[in-house]
Amino acid sequence: MQKIKFGTDGWRAIIAKEFTVENVARVSEATGKWLLKNYDNPTVFVGHDCRFAGALFMETSVKVFLSQGLNVRMSEGFVSTPMVSLAANRFNCQIGVVLTASHNPPSYNGYKLKADFGGPLAPEHVQEVEDLIEDTCAIDLDEISLDSYKTSGKLKVDDIETMYVDHVKANFDLQAIQNSNMNLIYDAMYGAGQRVLPRILPNVSLMHCEYNPSFYGQAPEPIGKNLKELEAHIKANPGIDCALATDGDADRIGMYNGKGEFIDSHHLILLLIHYLVKYKGQTGKVAIAFSVTPRIYKMCEHYGLEVFTTKIGFKEIASIMVKDDIVVGGEESGGIAVKGHIPERDGIWMGLIIWEFMAKSGKTLDDLIDEVYELVGPFKFERSDLHITEELKQKIIANCKADEYASFGEYSIRNVETLDGFKYFIDDERWVMIRPSGTEPVLRVYAEAPTLEEVRKILKITEETICA
Repeated sequence: MQKIKFGTDGWRAIIAKEFTVENVARVSEATGKWLLKNYDNPTVFVGHDCRFAGALFMETSVKVFLSQGLNVRMSEGFVSTPMVSLAANRFNCQIGVVLTASHNPPSYNGYKLKADFGGPLAPEHVQEVEDLIEDTCAIDLDEISLDSYKTSGKLKVDDIETMYVDHVKANFDLQAIQNSNMNLIYDAMYGAGQRVLPRILPNVSLMHCEYNPSFYGQAPEPIGKNLKELEAHIKANPGIDCALATDGDADRIGMYNGKGEFIDSHHLILLLIHYLVKYKGQTGKVAIAFSVTPRIYKMCEHYGLEVFTTKIGFKEIASIMVKDDIVVGGEESGGIAVKGHIPERDGIWMGLIIWEFMAKSGKTLDDLIDEVYELVGPFKFERSDLHITEELKQKIIANCKADEYASFGEYSIRNVETLDGFKYFIDDERWVMIRPSGTEPVLRVYAEAPTLEEVRKILKITEETICA
């Protein structure tokens, strides 16, 4: 029987290969055992996103929990991960389960665990659940009738999309965005945000907001290479002010300016700190993942904010947000959280903050980025995902560990940091980082420099060096 392992953000596997009803039942049984071991009369919330067979896998999980005697609440139709996290918190559930593979290719599905505070379950607790996974699940799912549990009150079905919309309306000046006459676009990438954003801002133009579990073959990750249709649309239609894109379960963000240029998470994290601290008067600390730009330190020094740097995986940031007063917590891959919401990534929430910033200031996204550049200097960033053999990947990581790389082409390495991966600093404005993905079979190479041309040059030289 296949060993099920959780990565940096849940268990992910290919549908019908490893991600089967049987294996979902095994993971659910372990999750239920963990709950019963740690809580009296626990409640679990279960939801699914737009992926293939999401409802089937959710039903599987729900049936296992009910057979274990747990109180279960489940979503009505597909929902985003932030909605499930919010529900787990609002309904005082001891755990939330989301059937989602987030940004992974369409052939994948996955299983995320959420804590009672409304964010990712802490790594040590995830490990405890993983350790409880048996080789088989003996529960006869066909014998379990959901209707009888609904009648008894052990199973409740909740409209958490409306709950989320009401939560947004209570926290944003949506009128300011609506009345700004900004021409805004939202690309759901066929993901779980497709119904909710039109309910929040009816005037926003929409792309890929239809139900399509195959995502038309495109991995629903909101990064430049996956959003070419959105980019082309902006460039072909002058007058668009800004575009927001979210991933398959709507917890990650990508944005475009009015020129059709992708705005990466480093810039968005800096913008959020700048707006929330300078304009909204918020206080607190900042938490960032290891792959985020060190320019965050420069901005936080300007505003007198302490910075925590964590290993990669949003659960690391969430663990700090629960214990400390964090104003912004963010990672390079588009997962950002802020004070005043749950300690959870939420692409729609972050997009609304940026749009509110634009509306309230009357400035373009580029104007606001220029304000950030005045504090930290201009920079560009890009990431390459190398689909290489496992053998070559392991060889490169071994070379990194052995300190084999003193330079990449003409770029000499000044120093290296190894908190999670290998971050090679060339100088104060240039760095390159090498790290294997925790959710996909790829080796990631990240680079930052003053211009995009130089970023791509550094990425190319680094790839040539390590793959030689």
